[in-house]
Amino acid sequence: MKKPAFSKKSKSPADAGAPDEAAFGPAGSTRATGSSASSGSSGGTKTTQSLLAAAAVLAVVFGVAWQRPPATPAAAGQGGAATSAQVERSAAVCPQPLQGLTGSTVLTAYTPPGSGGDAAGAGWVADAAAPAAAPTAAPSAAAPPAPVPAASGAPAADKGGAPSDARLTLAKPGALVVAPAANSDNAPGTGAVATGALAPGFTVTQTTTVTEQRGLGLSGITCAPAGTGFWFAGASTAGDRTDYVSLVNTEATAAVVDIKLYGDKGLIDNDAANGITVAPGSSQSILLPTISKGQVADLAVHVVTRSGRVGAALHAADGSKGADWVPSSAAPAPTQVLPGLPADTAAAHLVVWAPPEDDADLKIELSGKNGWFTPAGNESIHVKAGMVAAVDLGKVTRDEVAGLRLSPSDDKHPTPVVAGLRIDRTGANGKADAAWLTGTAPVGARATVADNRGGGPSTLFLTSTGEAATVKVTASAGTGGGTPTSKDVQLPAGGTVALPAPEPTGLNGSFALTVETVSGGPVVAARMLAITAKDVPMFTIQALRDDHSSVKVPRAAQDQGVVLR
Repeated sequence: MKKPAFSKKSKSPADAGAPDEAAFGPAGSTRATGSSASSGSSGGTKTTQSLLAAAAVLAVVFGVAWQRPPATPAAAGQGGAATSAQVERSAAVCPQPLQGLTGSTVLTAYTPPGSGGDAAGAGWVADAAAPAAAPTAAPSAAAPPAPVPAASGAPAADKGGAPSDARLTLAKPGALVVAPAANSDNAPGTGAVATGALAPGFTVTQTTTVTEQRGLGLSGITCAPAGTGFWFAGASTAGDRTDYVSLVNTEATAAVVDIKLYGDKGLIDNDAANGITVAPGSSQSILLPTISKGQVADLAVHVVTRSGRVGAALHAADGSKGADWVPSSAAPAPTQVLPGLPADTAAAHLVVWAPPEDDADLKIELSGKNGWFTPAGNESIHVKAGMVAAVDLGKVTRDEVAGLRLSPSDDKHPTPVVAGLRIDRTGANGKADAAWLTGTAPVGARATVADNRGGGPSTLFLTSTGEAATVKVTASAGTGGGTPTSKDVQLPAGGTVALPAPEPTGLNGSFALTVETVSGGPVVAARMLAITAKDVPMFTIQALRDDHSSVKVPRAAQDQGVVLR
């Protein structure tokens, strides 16, 4: 299996200077006539010229505003109203694949049908690569800027909009596509882009199976958009753990990244974790032991950029005890909900971080088949300010599926926290695998997970965090054929339901699962993919998150008076 390399500290680029301010003035001026002009006072002349120039500018502005009103002006009384519009471009970043002599990684991409209209579009996944070399000669000041590639760092696009060497391309909404990832120890991360009708709900899943002792297990991740900040809880540098942060830059400019580690004594200060430069189109893996101090059993990791954007992911491997991607957490919040605890959970290990400003006292609750309840012996957890606290919950599910919720013990003392939960499952032969859960947001209107296998290895966990809810679950056609199927699922207030993923009729290949909120809610969801390889009960769990396929667009009303305010 690929061994992550340590990236040495790179100096942060110097701050760019402020751009020169352009000087503006009238192309010509007319000398004023009359008594004030003939008086010979230069101050009066300049004042009159300034007033005339300002009047001329206002006249031009009013004229343009009147001649060019908004294309669809708001109706009377609706100047502040907003409408919904489908997104026209979606992008995500996948980490470097875990490849080795016995490892295999697949990429699966999908866009749900029915929301993109008839607009043309394209969708693809391509390896991150350095952008084309800049010209050696300095460009002319009058020359237009060079065009930005369709996918930053990707080869030139073909007629369909996808790079010519894309690993996979989408033909239309509703058609799932699977392709192998790069297979080498220095394989790069990938960038995924969808436009037009393929953009709303576009999702990409990366799944790796490793059968060698080091890193043994199933590792899955839903690829996420590039960003400037990511939180992870549940990392470690103790024992046989080999955890690392994957950084992938699919942008056209370099990014400078800091990695902050927090343990049970607070922030672990290490200059090697600051100012890491990630060049355009490049990928880096940063081993946590190289940027921490000694062995730390439980860590929270904050990846933040000083400049630029990156895709960030955290992989955890515990020798032969299991491995998986640790999902990035929802933003720090007083209440965190972690869906997806299997009924056969053999062990559960909770890790929580609190901000430096305040301690956190939290209730621990489980969502069972009939609603929320407090597990005996694990009622609460106290987290000191700026530190990490952890607790072993054991077989907390008691052979029933569940979701976990952390909330303030005192509603008058809410402290935003980040939480992660390690889940272990053990087979009859004692062999085990592990997966990590994290705080997540509700599925909202719709959420999708792309990589599901036929024959029953996929289980869907649904938790209604408030009132009773109904969701619609749809299985797409398979990669090799089949007819999509849908079913409605009823959830009791505060309850969790687990069901084998519905499969399309006549399934051939893998398929996607889409969850839509029909009524009630909010609902959080997770999918477990479980297979057995080398007698190991391998599994991975991914939360389903709102695909944000539509956005709010403010409406504009004509108002020439804005230039006077």
